[in-house]
Amino acid sequence: QVQLVESGGGLVQHGGSLRLSCIASGRAFSTYTMGWFRRAPGKEREFVAMLNWSGGNPYYAGSVKGRFAISRDNAKNTVYLEMNNLKPDDTAVYYCAARAGTGWGVFTTPSEYPYWGQGTQVTVSS
Repeated sequence: QVQLVESGGGLVQHGGSLRLSCIASGRAFSTYTMGWFRRAPGKEREFVAMLNWSGGNPYYAGSVKGRFAISRDNAKNTVYLEMNNLKPDDTAVYYCAARAGTGWGVFTTPSEYPYWGQGTQVTVSS
């Protein structure tokens, strides 16, 4: 089992940048696929980005591709989400998620991730 704690959220102006971090406790972080999701007010939780256990093959939602970058540091049990050129539509609570396994699949639905953090608020002002 793994526990996840996000940090790095805040208030930023349109066009600004933020970097979110998610620290995982527990063993074998390097064997987990990591994902970022977000939930905007009044909307369903949606996929943002994922990165497999090795750090390769990042996959992004179309709405953030080219602006966001996911990375991980297995030595620090941490996954990051670098967010650039932020827009008001990016305002949401951002969640880190994890699933065990060293496969190479693409996992973009919340039900595919059994482990979740508590979320961190990102607010982008216009």
